Amino acid sequence: MKVMKFGGGCLKNYEHLLKTAEIIKAEEDCPVVIVSAISGITDFLKKGIQMAKESKKKASEIIPEIIKDIRDKHEYICEASIKNDDIQHRTMDEIESRLKKLGRLFYGISYTEEVTKSLKALILSYGERLSVFVLSGILKSQCKDSTALETDKIGLITDESFENATAILNEVSRNLKAIVLPLIKKGVVPVITGYFGRTHDGRVTTFGRNGSDYSAAVIAYGIGSPLLEIWKDVDGFMSADPKITKSPDKIDRLSYYEAAELSYFGAKVMHPRTVEPLVDLGIPILIKNLYEPESKGTEVLPGGYESEDVVKSVTYNRQISVLRIHGPGVGFKPGIIAEIGRLLSEKGINIYSVITSQTCINLLVNKNDSRKSYESIKKIVGGVIERVDLEEDIALIAVVGEGLLKKKGVMARVFTAVASENINIKMISLGASEVACYFIVLENDVEKAVNAIHREFFGHIQ
Repeated sequence: MKVMKFGGGCLKNYEHLLKTAEIIKAEEDCPVVIVSAISGITDFLKKGIQMAKESKKKASEIIPEIIKDIRDKHEYICEASIKNDDIQHRTMDEIESRLKKLGRLFYGISYTEEVTKSLKALILSYGERLSVFVLSGILKSQCKDSTALETDKIGLITDESFENATAILNEVSRNLKAIVLPLIKKGVVPVITGYFGRTHDGRVTTFGRNGSDYSAAVIAYGIGSPLLEIWKDVDGFMSADPKITKSPDKIDRLSYYEAAELSYFGAKVMHPRTVEPLVDLGIPILIKNLYEPESKGTEVLPGGYESEDVVKSVTYNRQISVLRIHGPGVGFKPGIIAEIGRLLSEKGINIYSVITSQTCINLLVNKNDSRKSYESIKKIVGGVIERVDLEEDIALIAVVGEGLLKKKGVMARVFTAVASENINIKMISLGASEVACYFIVLENDVEKAVNAIHREFFGHIQ
């Protein structure tokens, strides 16, 4: 009863979907399958929202074209991969019924010229609503009994955060056990939508970009699965990003916390919240490569272990900015950080990290939110807060490994390696996490810094 999640990288075209179906069919026991949208469809939907909002006069031309583009991509995949005509037609009927609903939602935006968070979440859920029927249809056409399930209809209940929802696990578990377990006992493969759930009153919520990993973990918890497999188009976690580091090592094993830190600040292999629902049950995660299913992949386990050189990976995030809030008493006066947090929270802005001194509060935020954050905090300049500065041409580097805080000399090696490239470190956070150290450098220095650290601990020549 393992849970298998297949991301958009596994659903790029009909060949990938056929490969996905082959992997599912090879399972001895009936798995539960979670899927993302077919590659590119979520971007289509985002584009459709924007175009519908801006094009009231041309809605009758633009919206049918958006729907046609989405229909054509799914229809081509169905025709290429589902050879049973009856199953193919039934699959396209399911897709067509949902495209009609999607079209009405786009027209609603066009007429009102307004997009609420609830409506946006509902529209973005349609990528997964379509992909489950495609994959289920492929399995049926290959004589594997399967059914497509939409998470809002089977009781994946969440709070009311429409863009970064949290599942209410006890309710989800009760609902899923009543619906999903009977299917498994009958040998029917449930193919379930990732990425979204619903509130108690039925409104759709999403788990954020790449949130299907999180929803797969919620479902694994809900049915008490012994294992969550996350299938990607890469080998697993690496010792560095192969886009900038030559021949990095694949990491065989990580702890929950190491994987979460890597994901949160750079590595795109797994959604950073994936481990949240799994902690209580200690469900292991296995990252697998669609192209090399026999490869071991990366295990993510509840407990950690300390490698010989401690450092397991070095990652980076270019999408951050730092707000520096200056004042002689900002680190002392009660309530300042709470007030700043409230202002940013009202704008829907997440603070990655807070680093304080007596005279300066430093906030790490997403680069997309930096200007909005800056303008919000400028409103309270005066009194204790003297000025606010914004730095945008920077990047964060994270060094991750069990034992960073305990083994002597590790951080000295990290900073000596960076200094050898004549790179200035602008800020350091050490001790906030037991398995990670973060520091900030100029954006132009990222590649040199990452490769210098990688050479120091892994010995690879660039």
